[in-house]
Amino acid sequence: MKHFVLTIAFVCVLCFLHAQTYPEPEFSNEVYFLKKDSVHSLVRLEKETSKIETKSKGIGFGGYENGYMLDGEKSAARLSKGSNLSFVLSTGSSNKTSSPQADSVMRANGMDPSMMPGMGGMGDPANSISLYKTEAGKGKRKILLQKAGGAFSGGKLQSSDKYTFSVRKVRDGYWELVIDKTLPKGEYAFTTVAYTNMNNMDGSVTLFTFGVD
Repeated sequence: MKHFVLTIAFVCVLCFLHAQTYPEPEFSNEVYFLKKDSVHSLVRLEKETSKIETKSKGIGFGGYENGYMLDGEKSAARLSKGSNLSFVLSTGSSNKTSSPQADSVMRANGMDPSMMPGMGGMGDPANSISLYKTEAGKGKRKILLQKAGGAFSGGKLQSSDKYTFSVRKVRDGYWELVIDKTLPKGEYAFTTVAYTNMNNMDGSVTLFTFGVD
């Protein structure tokens, strides 16, 4: 019994230390910038919504484009550099879960972490969240999903630059999104197409935007 109590106490300590390294966002299902100083802190990105818009020229013979349109040429959320960037996403359940180290301790003592309350997880956000560099101008920012020239353009398709990121599962319901490459100066947006609870009834999607100065 004493050994069991000590194990639970150790698990609680691990959970506390892990939570200090990765703070819990104020709002769930939002992408935050992870500021890695001596004490990690979170910076909220600008949250916006948009629907896919399609524009065509000459009934399509002059080309067409579709994508998301946002008001303003710059996001209110600004980052000073584009290298070694990390973001986090929490579904809100992560403050009830343990860390991988704590899970190992529990398994070593014959306990199944998945049977504990609040241990349910969700799918990898890399399957439903994308990061785009937006095209800014004329008081707008846009994400081109597809753009085609006219009938004599050779059928070449274009789209906005898309950046990859690696996903590190910190704990159940909490992920770190590590950008794979340095982001050039400009405006960016995470799109949340098809992500659970992040689409709206009117067909619009939620985007989280920021700029790199």
